[in-house]
Amino acid sequence: MQFWDFPDSQIRNTPKLRAKIAETITELSPEVVVTLYSGTEWAPGAPNQRDHIEFSNAVAAAYDSLVTQPRWLFENGPGSTHCEVVDDYIDVAVAFLWAHEAYLSVLDPDTPVSQQARRQVDMATEPRPDFGGQHTVGFILRRPPP
Repeated sequence: MQFWDFPDSQIRNTPKLRAKIAETITELSPEVVVTLYSGTEWAPGAPNQRDHIEFSNAVAAAYDSLVTQPRWLFENGPGSTHCEVVDDYIDVAVAFLWAHEAYLSVLDPDTPVSQQARRQVDMATEPRPDFGGQHTVGFILRRPPP
C-alpha cells in the first residue's frame, strides 16, 4: 500500500496528481485499473464527494496519457456494465474497512465500527438474482479495451 501525501477531502485533478497516477500505473503494469465513481450522484439526492470525482477524472486523464495503456479502465458506481462475484471476499472487505476505525468512528460515533464496515460492504455487494443470488460488485467500463 502506498500513501502519496495528497490531503483527504482536498484532492484535485492536478498535473502533479495525474503524473503520480501515470507513474504508478506504469510501474505496476496492471491489466485492469479500477477507480472511484466520477458521477455527481450515486442516486437522486445522494451526492458523490468532490474529491472522489476529481480523483476519478485524474485517473482517467492519466490512463489516457499513457503510451502503453492497461487493457481495461473501470470505475465503481451505479449502472454497472460488468460484475464480479465476490462471495469469497466479503470478510476481507469488512476487515479492510474496519481498519479505517478512526475515520469511521468520526462519521458515526454511535455505531460500532464493525457494524459500519459490515453495513458498507453489504450495501456494495448485494446478492443479484442474475448471478444466482451471489454477492457481486459492479463496475462501469470507462474506457473500452484498446
